[in-house]
Amino acid sequence: MNSEFKNMSTLLILALLCSVELVSSSQSAETGKDCCMRYETKRVPLAKVVSFYRTSSSCAKPAIVFVTEAGRHICLDPSDAFVNTQAVKIARRSTKATPTAE
Repeated sequence: MNSEFKNMSTLLILALLCSVELVSSSQSAETGKDCCMRYETKRVPLAKVVSFYRTSSSCAKPAIVFVTEAGRHICLDPSDAFVNTQAVKIARRSTKATPTAE
């Protein structure tokens, strides 16, 4: 009976470990969905950019993502002053294009 108890304990521990692994891998898959792995180093022409957004705080690498007319999502370094200046210009352009109710 002692060996049966050891076998059951081992199976229970394995089942628990598998459950933990499944839960953690499904969470990391959701987290990495819209995250950037690396930054683009080339400057993106402002005329080609239609919008931008910041990646989630749950991403390992923070980024500002420019979206181009062609639908490309370009990951950029948020600590780069040029990127921040461009993001401000895009935001201003977007607010000017939004019609206001009179």
